[in-house]
Amino acid sequence: MRTKVSLCYDDVLLVPQFSDIRSRKEIDIGTTLGTGTRALELGMPIISSPMDTVTGPAMAEVMNVFGGLGIIHRYCTIDDQVKMVRAAKQNRYHSTKNDIHVNVGAAVGVTEGFEQRAIALHQAGVDFLCIDVAHGHHTLVREAIETLRCLIGGDKHIMAGNVATLEGVNDLADWGADSVRCNIGGGSICSTRIQTGHGMPGLQTIIECSETDRDVSIIADGGIRNSGDIVKALAAGADCVMIGSLLSATTESPGAIQFVAGDRFKTYRGMASEEAQQDWRGKASSLEGISTIIPYKGSVTRILEQLDNGIRSGFSYSGSRTLTELQSRARFTRQTASGISESKTHILEKK
Repeated sequence: MRTKVSLCYDDVLLVPQFSDIRSRKEIDIGTTLGTGTRALELGMPIISSPMDTVTGPAMAEVMNVFGGLGIIHRYCTIDDQVKMVRAAKQNRYHSTKNDIHVNVGAAVGVTEGFEQRAIALHQAGVDFLCIDVAHGHHTLVREAIETLRCLIGGDKHIMAGNVATLEGVNDLADWGADSVRCNIGGGSICSTRIQTGHGMPGLQTIIECSETDRDVSIIADGGIRNSGDIVKALAAGADCVMIGSLLSATTESPGAIQFVAGDRFKTYRGMASEEAQQDWRGKASSLEGISTIIPYKGSVTRILEQLDNGIRSGFSYSGSRTLTELQSRARFTRQTASGISESKTHILEKK
């Protein structure tokens, strides 16, 4: 049996390089997913995850304001998901600019009834569909992509996943996916690797999946904890990232504020957690996630502003004004456990 060393985000740093960038305003962090009539243009390379404690109408709208994308979760009835899509496209955050188009995505599964959900979402004006399953390198995903192409035509962007290998990316691309979510496990509330023994470290997944020769976009999904991780994922070959925990427990994330000993919290849970499965389908089977409460963070706009600034700074340290330049110039260096410790703020650890 052959084994290899695989890298996580903490295992590497990007090597600083000469820069002639005088202002972060010179930097364009935009990206494009897909090509031709199925292309999705992003001003910020971030997509909010289709989780029921992350992306509802309010989150999808704010993501659009910042140039990113939101994907309305599927863990509800078809009617409820359609209502959320329509609400997200009402331009409540563009009250003075009603001509701005709000790009909204929606998730579907691959089991019984997904066809009806996809048709209803398509009729509601959704801009792209995301086939949202834990193990995307699967015959049911192939069948779902083929079915969706017949149902909604050839002009709609289809995102699919998740996969962790180059073979997975290539197959999903060959089946008709325009973009692929890459990573198995690694999310802050995901226990897939513990429960199943399967997965790949997040950065290694992107390094290998980005070697594809297919005309498909790569989405780094899972394990992203800060703007530095986002820059590393993009430098390694991702076209954008998908995040959940960073956006959770905000004003715009679904769910009510809870008060515990006078402090405010909101629920954040994996969709394979027992609580989530019981809520949306009345039973729980394979448990590959957890549910918890985390401190309320306020408006997501502050978080997105911080991520925007951090990503632009990251581009600047590599002397790169665009994503293409970053990926061509980026140089990684391995760091030891001591290096990881040194990289963190550590004054408070002194005795």
